[in-house]
Amino acid sequence: MTTTGHGSTTAPRTPELAGLPLIGSLLDLKNDSLAAFLKARRDHGDVVRVTAGPPGARATVHCVFSAEGVQQVLATRAADFRKDNAFYQEIRESFGNGLLTSQDGDYLRQRRLVQPLFTPRGVDGYASAVAAEVTRLTDGWRAAGHDSVDVVHEMAGLALRAVARILFGTDVEAAVGIVERCFPVLGAYVSRRGFAPRKLPRSWPTPGNRRAAAAHEELYAVCDRIIAERRASGAHATGDDLLSRLVAAGGDGADGTSGSDGTNGTGGFDATELREQVLVFLLAGHETTATSMGFALHLLARHPEAQRRAHQELDEVLGGRTPGAADLDALPYLTRVLKEAMRLFPAAPAIGRRAVVATEIDGYPVPAGADVIVAPWVTHRHPRYWDDPERFDPDRFTPEREAARPRYAWFPFGGGPRACIGQHFSMLESVIALAMILQRYELEAIDTHVPLASAITLQAAGPARCRLKPRTAQGA
Repeated sequence: MTTTGHGSTTAPRTPELAGLPLIGSLLDLKNDSLAAFLKARRDHGDVVRVTAGPPGARATVHCVFSAEGVQQVLATRAADFRKDNAFYQEIRESFGNGLLTSQDGDYLRQRRLVQPLFTPRGVDGYASAVAAEVTRLTDGWRAAGHDSVDVVHEMAGLALRAVARILFGTDVEAAVGIVERCFPVLGAYVSRRGFAPRKLPRSWPTPGNRRAAAAHEELYAVCDRIIAERRASGAHATGDDLLSRLVAAGGDGADGTSGSDGTNGTGGFDATELREQVLVFLLAGHETTATSMGFALHLLARHPEAQRRAHQELDEVLGGRTPGAADLDALPYLTRVLKEAMRLFPAAPAIGRRAVVATEIDGYPVPAGADVIVAPWVTHRHPRYWDDPERFDPDRFTPEREAARPRYAWFPFGGGPRACIGQHFSMLESVIALAMILQRYELEAIDTHVPLASAITLQAAGPARCRLKPRTAQGA
């Protein structure tokens, strides 16, 4: 029995996932962490301790799987659970201290400056940029005579070009190739180091450190160059891309110098902060959305009746025209398809925090300093909230059924005060892209099973190929 930091209530001992005597659950987590988390919930319940690593280098995490427990961690007691764990520190060192990783005063100031740029009104103007990139992609498929594509791979390219175009405007080509080359190197590096019980200093000249350092330098250099050119030209004063709006946020800051409070002297972002925000938007804005779009298309390709309903809705609502932001509310079935894809394949399958006080979650003790994981991958499959949870069923997301579930039974964008600031943009981009692709094509799955891997985000570890059949109905 344990006394918690929130009163004198005693709590039972937290159940523990069985592992090997010397290394705990290290092999299970290394081989398939998502399966290990599912097993933990199935065998032990909604709060489970998982230990991994040899004595002297053993890590322990408290996994939280119930919607009610997730709400405690992310929302109602969010101040007790911070982004202080090793994984977030590795992201900071590779991608900077932007909105994804910053905390306390830094986070509040960044959020205050960025929030106005991500309101629905601020984001809806980017619909035409998304549509232009989708047209470029599908025109390329037709020109090349493709009769099949790997939809997850293709959506990764689309999402990167879309977010780069929205960020950089006419400078999109300068950034895309470098991001495509450098992000996978840094993502794998962060993942390895974030979960390693022991890691060598980054300064040691190992092959992995040298590859990461080169990718880091190249990525930082292109962002710094584009930002400096934008400021020197004064184009940010009239540009409507996101970088111009970030430069202008909180004041001009054209010289990029910092004031005593760490800002550029006008309350806006200095040059380093601009680069860090840009890198976070590139990271969070393309990998996560690409996962959602790619698996939504693959699921539709595997479920012809759902695809038929989506085609019918698109033909009736759009009649062949290009969708815009105003059409989102008129495409409820396609939106439900997307939400169901995000349930089954959440782009962030596990989210980490660190407890800063001794507390309880769902009645179980969590000591101060403990690492805590909430796992959309598991909660989105919890039989308490989802009947036949592995079945693809977009109608789980009708308004009536959504209202009947706990708020945090579905949380692909996180939640609470650290909820993803770009969730409206992600939904806008995804619905427009899915609509335009489905207007042109019917899809049939070639690969019916796609192996997965979990790094910073959920990744396809194998192909997700679909046959493309040009449509002759409205929108072809």
